[in-house]
Amino acid sequence: VKVVESGGGLVQPGGSLRLSCIASGSSFSVYVMGWYRQAPGKQRELVAAITSDQRTTYADAMKGRFTISRGSAKDTVFLQLTSLKPEDTAVYYCFRRGYNTRAALDNDENWSAAYEYDYWGQGTQVTVSV
Repeated sequence: VKVVESGGGLVQPGGSLRLSCIASGSSFSVYVMGWYRQAPGKQRELVAAITSDQRTTYADAMKGRFTISRGSAKDTVFLQLTSLKPEDTAVYYCFRRGYNTRAALDNDENWSAAYEYDYWGQGTQVTVSV
């Protein structure tokens, strides 16, 4: 499975960006895709995640400013970033995890958590600065 992010860049405070993530090579139709970010000197943290049946979750600091959505194409996810702040500066990573069945996803209480064994992209840099 290959995961590729795009859309990062330099933006002024208060600006917006749209990140894209495309995963290819997976046969699982039940899945979670999402975004984590990592700022210099900090741990990787959840931004938002979405399931194949479009359940979503957000980190509290991103609620109301960021929106995750699925594309019409299979295995495509977008992250709309608005009202960006300097503290949003980070590398944003996309991940994907497949499930054998819908029940397996429903039984996963921590479905938004991401693990090393998930499929990850290389990341896209978002810099918020004047």
